[in-house]
Amino acid sequence: MPERLRPPARGNAKAVNAPDLAEALVALRHRVDALRLNLASPGAEAARAAQAELVAQVDDYLLPRLRQIDAPLLAVVGGSTGAGKSTLVNSLVGDNVTKAGWLRPTTRGPVLVCNPADERWFAEDRILPELSRTTGDGSRGGVGQSGGTLHVVPHARVPGGLALLDAPDIDSVVTQNRQLAGQLLAAADLWIFATTAARYADAVPWELLRQAQQRSTALAVVLNRVPPEGVRDISTHLATMLADNGLRRASLFVIPETTLPGEQDRLPDAAVAPLRGWLARLAGDADARAEVIRTTLDGALRSMRQRVSAVAREVDDQLAAAALLRDEADQFYADAAREVDDGVRSGTVLRGEVLARWQEFVGTGELTRSLEQRIGRLRDRVAAFVTGRPAPTEAVEQALESSLESLVRAAADGAAERTVDAWRVRPAGRALLGERTRVLGHSSDGFRPTLEREVRAWQGRVLELVAQEGGHKRTRARLATFGTNATGLVAMLAVFSSTGGLTGVELLVAGGTTAASHKVLEAVFGDSAVRELAALARDDLLERVEDLLATERRRFDDLVDAASPDVDAAIGLRAALDGFEKARRASRALARPRSTGVDVAR
Repeated sequence: MPERLRPPARGNAKAVNAPDLAEALVALRHRVDALRLNLASPGAEAARAAQAELVAQVDDYLLPRLRQIDAPLLAVVGGSTGAGKSTLVNSLVGDNVTKAGWLRPTTRGPVLVCNPADERWFAEDRILPELSRTTGDGSRGGVGQSGGTLHVVPHARVPGGLALLDAPDIDSVVTQNRQLAGQLLAAADLWIFATTAARYADAVPWELLRQAQQRSTALAVVLNRVPPEGVRDISTHLATMLADNGLRRASLFVIPETTLPGEQDRLPDAAVAPLRGWLARLAGDADARAEVIRTTLDGALRSMRQRVSAVAREVDDQLAAAALLRDEADQFYADAAREVDDGVRSGTVLRGEVLARWQEFVGTGELTRSLEQRIGRLRDRVAAFVTGRPAPTEAVEQALESSLESLVRAAADGAAERTVDAWRVRPAGRALLGERTRVLGHSSDGFRPTLEREVRAWQGRVLELVAQEGGHKRTRARLATFGTNATGLVAMLAVFSSTGGLTGVELLVAGGTTAASHKVLEAVFGDSAVRELAALARDDLLERVEDLLATERRRFDDLVDAASPDVDAAIGLRAALDGFEKARRASRALARPRSTGVDVAR
């Protein structure tokens, strides 16, 4: 059995007292976590991954370590598939505490080994709060197989102040394993990065090693399974690669190739003695241990500016894309409102059925045969009919409703279709539409009944305006002569006072209609009151139409709002980042790490 790792000596490490820094970090974390970055853009996927990684590292490592700087040092053993990580952990401890094997992947769930006196630091969710906890023998079958569980193994051969965590493969074929490996490495005070002579130059490990360099993470690299004749050349080459990539401070340990008869067999003591001794010295020196912790913590905190700024730039891009999509919808629905306005003012609503019902109402069948007398005769017919208690006005009102509703529906359908067409040529818009293209390409199912209610409500409002205008004693007498409903109908027709867009007989009939309408209204209310009444009725109608179209447009706005950041997200995120940076620079709790050279251990 190997010699037990020596327990740590008592040091003078003191807890970090950085409440302002922790509070600023919490504020920044909430800002990052609250971001919506779901619009399709070139940088969206990377930004969402960075967002999740930032939040996880704050929760798993930064806040716990800031609040308890004297907690045991966590060394995460990570690396590529088949690098011998589990065997290495077992060999360092001198007992089978985590399951090793030849099948891949062997480690699916993390196994943490610590001194029994330190178990309290890891048995609860102080770090890695999203992972549930189990305890017991980590080498038996089934343990370490759940990615959502941290298996804690207390073992007396691990010195107090140090914990080893066997992580899943960084290049596992299982996506969840890869993600968990990255999360665990981000929560480490020290990376023990295992690779082999055959795979030390692979791309995936170097992506993470460069990340360690960018964040000043304390790092030890274990070069495993090195042929005896290649120890010097391969280790020297790897040391050069580390230095060239800014990792000169990393400690490098070389383990010669060894034949293990069984999958649970451990490496010879001599093979792991340099690494075991290095860890023992680290565990026994409180100052050295505190320096490793502060090196990684300070590096992770300093990396926040660059990482959050990258996310903030994506927020800017998504806000710009969202504004463009909203502007296009706004434009097309504003065009639709203008189409309705033009149709109202031009007299288009008076086409077809409305004209036919009006002719029936006032008895103008012979109008087309005596055009030179059309205005006078139509005016006389209206006045005679109204004073003689005419037939009900429902037919004309219904025709007017139908014509007006057709105008508004056509405008709403056109706006929806044009918005969909515009969005489909943009990646963000196309992704938002998805399977909704057919549904969003026309007005909503509820638009028609809502429109019908609003048109009837508008007609009721016109009658109210007529009644209000007839409130004076003299006007009231005139209104009683003509009738409120008939006068209201005439007022509705007067809203469509222009005759643009009509031709031939329609123009003549519509012109006579509006002229006669004005004459009747002038006889009841007076000239100035007629203009005001018509303007009020038209404004009320157009306001109702704009509200209806705004509700339709919100179908598109809601899609954008649900996927894009809030409009003030970038400002709030950068303000939180500035506040964090001020607190970080002001904090005196973090010591500047000392720089050391590459230690090639053979």
